[in-house]
Amino acid sequence: MPRSLLPEHVEKYVASLAHETDVQARLRMETAKLPAAGMQIGADQGAFLSLLVSAIGARRAVEIGTFTGYSAISIASALPADGRLVCCDISEEWTGIAKRYWKEAGLDTRIELRLAPALDTLNDLLAQDGEGSVDFVFIDADKTGYDAYYEACLKLLRPNGLIALDNTLWGGAVAEEGKGDADTEALKALNLKIAGDARVESSLLTIGDGVTLARKK
Repeated sequence: MPRSLLPEHVEKYVASLAHETDVQARLRMETAKLPAAGMQIGADQGAFLSLLVSAIGARRAVEIGTFTGYSAISIASALPADGRLVCCDISEEWTGIAKRYWKEAGLDTRIELRLAPALDTLNDLLAQDGEGSVDFVFIDADKTGYDAYYEACLKLLRPNGLIALDNTLWGGAVAEEGKGDADTEALKALNLKIAGDARVESSLLTIGDGVTLARKK
């Protein structure tokens, strides 16, 4: 999937204006060499996540799908010193890269990595901390799992908290007629569900490969 639906020259312009730290830039360059590099968000999206976290005064956040840790740096850096980001992933290899950069960025004390199926971690958080205990959630993992993650995170989220879901345009495939693959169909269904969900106020933004924002009422 393309990282953005923007024309290449516009994408480069947007990227040139996006703020990122030296640590993030080096992490992005290392990640770009990996076969799965397409899963990495861009600097503009990272800056957007930081802005959202700061704007709502988030103290507790959850990320589902961490990859090499760029988005986690964006989120954790916007939390207060005593804030906490719980990262859910299942890859020791990719998150091994993440942990190196988190430490270098001085954010390792704010980030708790849990290597387990995300729903298991979310259920554990609900049991430990209860409903309404999280301010911000970023979902960027297996697309067929998005609906279950969304439902679990709505329980964890406090009123006026935010969920951001990545790749909700899916390279434009969600706008095509006819039946697509399982990922495309899962995203189509969830986009319709969120748009009509009375529990949230939502907007599908054309940032990167599409970011849906949902504010819990």
